[in-house]
Amino acid sequence: MHYRPFGATGLLVSAVGFGCGRVGGLLVEGSVEAQRRAFVRALDGGINWFDTAEAYGSEGALGQLLTTTTLPLLVSTKLTLKANSPDLLADIETQTDACLKRLQRDHVTVLQVHNRIDDSGAGNALTVSQMLGEVAAGLERMREKGKTRFIGVTALGDSAGVLKTIESGRFQSAQVYYNLVNPSAARRMPAGWTGQNFSGVLDTAFRLGMGTLGIRVLDGGIIATDERARPVSMMARETSETMEQAERIPVSRCSQLPAAIPERARKPECGLRSHSRSYHLPWWV
Repeated sequence: MHYRPFGATGLLVSAVGFGCGRVGGLLVEGSVEAQRRAFVRALDGGINWFDTAEAYGSEGALGQLLTTTTLPLLVSTKLTLKANSPDLLADIETQTDACLKRLQRDHVTVLQVHNRIDDSGAGNALTVSQMLGEVAAGLERMREKGKTRFIGVTALGDSAGVLKTIESGRFQSAQVYYNLVNPSAARRMPAGWTGQNFSGVLDTAFRLGMGTLGIRVLDGGIIATDERARPVSMMARETSETMEQAERIPVSRCSQLPAAIPERARKPECGLRSHSRSYHLPWWV
């Protein structure tokens, strides 16, 4: 296993982390024995970072697994806040305490906000003002109380709002959308690019010494499976398939690929064939 510095935090993290979300689903729907085997295999492989969230429903399972080892593992979790709450400060502490109880820990390595950032307030998105006001203050209070070592954001939503939030310097980590289908967070995209452009996100995070976690690396499961548990745009927005087709957002289905493509290549090719060109991606995300 390769290990890399997590920004300027002083943490040394495994290049590959263990995601406890719904795409793989192991810690959500898997048997206790399957979860145990996967956990042991991850430790044997040198993985030292385990990422969960209250929205995943896997904190309890991960917490139980963590009691079976004395290794100094790094654990991150995420809060989904109610954007229209009259008291975000109180919500952050209440939800953090509930997360820690499920994880059976007195603190986590990184506590992050799971909400998107968008001044339009669409869905349950938080505005930049909320992020830099009550949310940042609430997370900082959790750090001061020893309930987390570092605090972070999810770099999804309106790109300008995401950059403004990151540039504030209030947060030490960011979850960054990055995959074969939409690698815009790390590179300049070609003319005619139809997807959301996250240009500058990784550069800004690097400049500020923020640690970054690559998320949606299989594009919400689209690159890995023919099935979609919920509408997830391959271009980073939550959409319906009707809207994707109406706006001509490139969407491929693995089952629609030519039979001549070997089965072992069909999933990766599904991601690459959504655009007119391929990209050589760095291994460090």
